[in-house]
Amino acid sequence: MPLTTDADIHDLLAGARTIALVGASDRPNRPSYGVMAALQRHGYRVIPVNPQITGEHVHGEFVFRELAQLGDPIDIVDIFRNSAAAGEVVDQAIAAGAKAVWMQLGVINHDAAERAEAAGLKVVMDRCPAIELRRLGVPSVA
Repeated sequence: MPLTTDADIHDLLAGARTIALVGASDRPNRPSYGVMAALQRHGYRVIPVNPQITGEHVHGEFVFRELAQLGDPIDIVDIFRNSAAAGEVVDQAIAAGAKAVWMQLGVINHDAAERAEAAGLKVVMDRCPAIELRRLGVPSVA
């Protein structure tokens, strides 16, 4: 079952250090651009993933094509894709050894969530980590 309690979501965010943001954008008017900046300001290492802008840089970070390229441990995969596309990202997150998947506001995929949980990942759906950080008062990552 996806995490829904404030305590569980707080603990997930407080324990994370590295977030892969799938669907990152280099356009300032896109929500993923602002969320990435907010997460970085909070102290997280945020690694952008987007095949359309691979090799570019967003907020100082190199943009990767897919999660399999990262090589670094991933605490949370933040999914800025539509609900149907989230399943493929979840499968990549499982293969990459991520600890959790976070589906953004409006992104709900119960089948993908079940696969993630069966593989031992924590799941959050239909929420924004930048909003939850403020709402829950999660301290900055040092």
